[in-house]
Amino acid sequence: MRALVLTGPGKAEVQDVPTPVAAAGQVIVDVERVGVCGTDVELFTGEMSYLHTGASSYPLRPGHEWAGVVSSTGEGVDAAWIGRRVTGDTMIGCGRCRRCLSGRHHVCPDRHELGIRDGLPGALAEQLAVPVTSLHALPDTMDATLGALVEPGGNALRSVNAAAPAPGERLLILGTGAIGMLAALFARAAGARVHLMGHDPAQLHLAATFGFDGVWTRDTLPALPWDAVIDASNSPALPALALDLVEPAGRVVYIGLAGTPSTVDTRDIVLKDVTTVGILGASAGLPGAIAAYADGSVDPRPLVAATIALEEVAAVLGGHLPDRVGPGPKFLVAPRRERPGVTP
Repeated sequence: MRALVLTGPGKAEVQDVPTPVAAAGQVIVDVERVGVCGTDVELFTGEMSYLHTGASSYPLRPGHEWAGVVSSTGEGVDAAWIGRRVTGDTMIGCGRCRRCLSGRHHVCPDRHELGIRDGLPGALAEQLAVPVTSLHALPDTMDATLGALVEPGGNALRSVNAAAPAPGERLLILGTGAIGMLAALFARAAGARVHLMGHDPAQLHLAATFGFDGVWTRDTLPALPWDAVIDASNSPALPALALDLVEPAGRVVYIGLAGTPSTVDTRDIVLKDVTTVGILGASAGLPGAIAAYADGSVDPRPLVAATIALEEVAAVLGGHLPDRVGPGPKFLVAPRRERPGVTP
């Protein structure tokens, strides 16, 4: 089958690789849609921290935001999964350690991160082998586009839940990329007064079309009391700004990762009595994201700029976008030799 392979920093190509066979406890998925994530870009450029700690290495097959249809099952797996449209948890723990047994498999010390850490090839391929324990079945009303947006949606929903804005409270989200915009959609669905701060003109324009309470740049951001702040950016300067902006006794959630270390003064956390939370992975947010997409309370589809072919991914990872794309921050990939075209 065909799969995208990262062979070194700034190097990616579509290769013919062995077709996966389901081992015991696994299923094979015919991949329909895959999201391209900022993590994939960092793996491509070589900036991703896992490449420097040894958790990841080249050659590497990325892709962790996906949806597809189960085509075969391994030993011990119920054949009723065959034909089901599914997505899956990126974080796959050992299932035996204290963290896994207490429901915290996303921080298992021996976890796999599908398409990110070494161990399990990712979904930017025609087929994917995954443990059945990581699957989440999608309702019949959800198509593959929505399915591939569940994983980033789960991250965003966890961020909103950690920020815990009560109905009518004011939430500021730093960053207008996919996670920031998804967080804004989930927060608004929960009744928060949602504001975003960004710098990309196209993303700011798109955010304005959703009718959020405010869309700002750093220069235009008003001096309002922010009950909670979510940093969904990749800027090393914004974690400290989030802490500076939030109201005393407020909440700051960090889900964005910068390429270089960020500095936060913990004295400010203490003296402002601020609750700070870090978010790693979508695991606990996946069911809620699926439910919100299925009932229509959150519709992420306008965030998709285009759906591209597997052969176009390397160019997108390198910052070279197709000629015709929409204004959204998210690219999806159709890896199974169809002619995708631009998503409206």
